[in-house]
Amino acid sequence: MKAGPQTRRVVEFVRTVSWEDLPADVRSQAIRCVLDLCGATVAGSRTKVARSAVSYALYAHGNGPSTIIGTGATIMPVGAALANGFAASALDIDDGYRPVKGHPGAAVFPAALATAEEAESSGVEFLTALVVGYEVAMRAGRILHSLYASYHGSGAWAPVGASAGVARLLGCDAEQTWHALGIAEFHAAMTPEMRSVEHPSMLKDGIGWGAMVGIAAGQLAAREFTGIPALFDVDGPGPHLTESLGDDYLILDLYFKPYACCRWAQPAIEGALSAASRIGATATDVARVRVHTFEAATHLRCAAPRTTEEAQFSLPWPVACALIDGVVGPEQVTGHSLTDPARRELAARVEVVVDPELEDAFPEQALAWVEIETTEGSRARSGILAARGDLGTPLRDKELTKKFRTLADPLFGSDRTEKLASAVQGRPEAPDLSEMTSLLRPAAPTPVPERRSS
Repeated sequence: MKAGPQTRRVVEFVRTVSWEDLPADVRSQAIRCVLDLCGATVAGSRTKVARSAVSYALYAHGNGPSTIIGTGATIMPVGAALANGFAASALDIDDGYRPVKGHPGAAVFPAALATAEEAESSGVEFLTALVVGYEVAMRAGRILHSLYASYHGSGAWAPVGASAGVARLLGCDAEQTWHALGIAEFHAAMTPEMRSVEHPSMLKDGIGWGAMVGIAAGQLAAREFTGIPALFDVDGPGPHLTESLGDDYLILDLYFKPYACCRWAQPAIEGALSAASRIGATATDVARVRVHTFEAATHLRCAAPRTTEEAQFSLPWPVACALIDGVVGPEQVTGHSLTDPARRELAARVEVVVDPELEDAFPEQALAWVEIETTEGSRARSGILAARGDLGTPLRDKELTKKFRTLADPLFGSDRTEKLASAVQGRPEAPDLSEMTSLLRPAAPTPVPERRSS
C-alpha cells in the first residue's frame, strides 16, 4: 500500500472512530439523517424511476438479504444499494451539502444499509459507518470540485464515502480500506451535472449508480481487489480537510429539504410565498412573478414539465405550485399535477433573472428575492431569502418528523409510519437492523416488477 499521509489519516478515521467518540450532536444528526432518508426513499419508491431501477436490479442481481425499500423484495446488497439509491433521490427531497452542490446521504445510506443487513450489524455499527461515510464523502467532494473546471454531480464523489462506510462494516483492514477508496473514486461516474440540469432525466445526479459503485468498491477491496491512491493526497485542500477528521464534523453542516425539487429553486419558493403574503395575494391574483437569483438557478427554466424530473429541475413550476398549494411535495411533481392548466399558466408567468450580488454569494449561499405583481396592479417584493433547512434556517426536529410522516404515510399508513419512526430513533440500542428494515417493507407489499431474462 502506497498511502500518502492524508489518505492514511482517512483510513485511520474510517477504521477506528467509535460511536462513543462521536459528539452528542453528531449522534443525533445521524439519526435525523436516517429518518429523513427513510422518508425520502419510501416516497421515492412509488415513482417511475424507482420502479425501473427495481426491475433492473431484480434482473441483474440475485436473491439476497438486503431490503429494497417500499417493496416486499430482498436482493443481493449491490442491487439493493442501486435500487434504493435511485429511490432516495427520486423526489429530490434528500439531504445536501452546500459546498459541493450535491447530496451525500442518498448514496451513503443505501450502501451502508444493504451492507449492514448482510453483515447483521448492530444499530451502533450501522450508524457509525453512516457518519464515516458522510464525513469521507463530503471531503472527497470538496477535493474533487477543486480538481476540475466543470461541475460534477454527487455520483462523482459520494461513492468514495459510501465505500468507506462499507469497508468499515465489512471489517476491512487498513490496506483493504485504502484500496476501497481508490476503487470507488476510479469507478465513480464523472457526471456532467449541468447537462443533466439542462436535460432532466432519471440519471438524478448519478446517485443511484454512485451508491452501487460505493458498495461494490468495498466488496471488491474485501476480496483483495486493488485500486489506485485516492484523491486525498493530491495538491489542493486535502490536508486541511483530512486533518480535521474527528474534530470538525461536516455532517452538522447538512441542509434538509422541505420541498420536492432542486435546491436551487427553493429560495425562490420562499420568496414567492413571502411576497404574496405581504399583499394577501392568492395564486389567481398573480399576473407576474419575477425571481432574482444566482446564475445556475436560471438554468431551471422548464415551465411546462412533462415528467417528474423536468418538474424537479424547474424553477417556475415549483414556484407556481407553491403559490397554488402552499407546498411542493410528491403530488406536485408527479401524476395529474403535471398536466394541470392552472399550474402551467402560472408557471409561464414566472421570469427568472440573475442578481450579480447573489451570484457572487453562490455556492456558499443560495439566495433569491422575488417580485410579484397582481392582476389589479398591486406589487410586493420579498427580502433576500435562503431556502429553509439551511444552517441559518434549520428545520426543527418537529418539522423533520412531520416531513417524514407526510412522505411515508401514503404508502405505509400512519400506524406503520409511527412504528418506523420509533425504530429509527431507537437504532443505537438495537442489536441489528431487522426491526427497522422489516418496517421499510409495506405490510401489503407493492407489486414487484417481474425479473426479465436476457
